Amino acid sequence: MAKTSHYTTQLTEGNFYHIYNRAVGSDLLFKTEDNYQYFLKKYQEYINDFADTYAYCLLGNHFHLLIRVKDELPSPSSYLTSFENLSNMNNHQIISKQFKNLFIAYSKAFNKQQNRNGTLFQTPFKRCVVDNNIYFTRLIYYIHANPQTHCICDDFTEYKWSSYGSILSEKISNLKRKKVVDWFYGKEGFINFHKENQKLSEIEYLMIE
Repeated sequence: MAKTSHYTTQLTEGNFYHIYNRAVGSDLLFKTEDNYQYFLKKYQEYINDFADTYAYCLLGNHFHLLIRVKDELPSPSSYLTSFENLSNMNNHQIISKQFKNLFIAYSKAFNKQQNRNGTLFQTPFKRCVVDNNIYFTRLIYYIHANPQTHCICDDFTEYKWSSYGSILSEKISNLKRKKVVDWFYGKEGFINFHKENQKLSEIEYLMIE
């Protein structure tokens, strides 16, 4: 269960955050491969200009992100509509609005595809500031291990909808791949850290939430 602070934490420039959310009730967020792909497409559209992404994982009924809010936000003219008043919005509200727009855009498409009505995502979305190196390191593993933790797959390193494989890939990506790999002193260190921590208790990592 999320802590109260995870609903109220302010998103500010230059800070790292664990962003996570789930579907309402027992609903699913993703039912087809197209759903996963569309969410990532819309994520790039609404979030990439506002935050850098270090790790992610999309699961059937929830998702996890490790992001860093950019030091400078884009020009307001690029994302505010004519009837919105910038003077009434602080940076936290602006970034939160981008996540809200992401969820709305995805929900509309998902509901239409699934012949569904109503809210899809829980609100507000959860966020926790990542304020130390140990938390940052453990969180990357926790996000990648989530599919195995929830018994979605036997080996999370083979799961398609997380950043684990993308970080090791040479394909073009908007992920902060180099910074993550460098954090673990290279790809071998990244791989070994994940292998070693697969042996640890699931309960220890569930405490991150």
